Amino acid sequence: MALDDAMKSRLDGIRRSFQALTERLGDPDVIADSNLLRKVMKDRSQSEEVVMAYDEYSQLDVELEGAEELFQDAGDDAEMREMARAEMKEIEARMEVLETEIKLLLLPKDPNDERNCMLEIRAGTGGSEANIFAGDLLDVYRKFMTNEGWQVSMMDSSPGDDGGYKNVVLEVRGDKVYSKLKWEAGVHRVQRVPATETQGRVHTSTATVAIMPEVDEVDVKIDPKDIEMSTMRSGGAGGQNVNKVETAVDLLHKPTGIRIKCTQERSQLKNKELAMKMLMGKLYDLENEKREAEERARRGDQIGTGGRSEKIRTYNWKDSRVSEHRLGQNFPLQDILSGGVGPIIDGLIAKDQEAKLRQLSEDAAN
Repeated sequence: MALDDAMKSRLDGIRRSFQALTERLGDPDVIADSNLLRKVMKDRSQSEEVVMAYDEYSQLDVELEGAEELFQDAGDDAEMREMARAEMKEIEARMEVLETEIKLLLLPKDPNDERNCMLEIRAGTGGSEANIFAGDLLDVYRKFMTNEGWQVSMMDSSPGDDGGYKNVVLEVRGDKVYSKLKWEAGVHRVQRVPATETQGRVHTSTATVAIMPEVDEVDVKIDPKDIEMSTMRSGGAGGQNVNKVETAVDLLHKPTGIRIKCTQERSQLKNKELAMKMLMGKLYDLENEKREAEERARRGDQIGTGGRSEKIRTYNWKDSRVSEHRLGQNFPLQDILSGGVGPIIDGLIAKDQEAKLRQLSEDAAN
């Protein structure tokens, strides 16, 4: 099945824009303005992959015509006809692969995919065991992020009394961080015998993961009147300063009731900046989740990047398996604990793309 005329017309337009942007890279005015140059390069890079794929597809289309002509001209020459038929088959197979690749590249992009993000793990039901599980999830993600070559820093944390964390927030920076981590948002459930359990009974505990794209004042407007801020002494490690000076910040966003306590830094100003950064991320995430839910409802799609209350995954220690409920698949527990969440994320991305391609075909048919 070849690309239809409407699709080719759209691709021709993208190619013309790409060529125009390529020419602008040689414009002295563009070269002299670093911000403009960066924008032109970014705009060009966003269409480069699809243009390269379409160029190859167009070249193969020409080669296919040549092979078909050769087949027609071969007449009774069986060997020549067989050679042309084999070439046509090979070209058509490659064109089919490229067609799917091009359609995937043309699917609507999540505008947040290129952003860095904040990852929050919050212990849920299960008391001390939930805190310990939150700590286990933190270890999993740190290993995964190290393998991806991302930069990770702790923004805020609240340790559990018996280990683990009641709440922990990481800032993650790197290539297309949000596009991968967004699939981890939701409720993670663990089934295992806690270290404190004397009767050997299996307990079920949960932790909620939230993924918030990095945003700034341009993306989220916050009215200062909606903010209520108080300060306190941080306590804990960090020298006498944090114990004597009110460096910790407790920030309340009155319209939503979102409360953020930040004690990570040794100065009040830095803690306030961190708290505001986390608040902007949470507010943006709330709006983002609402938009995604509406879009999934419109598509009648069950696959999601995980709402706050959606149970997305169960970690079963007894059976040494992790069940990913959105895929209906099990994965080896030890692989996941070693940071191997990549195959799950890849599976979710592939399933989401399949759903979008199906929608694209249905829209084209109507």
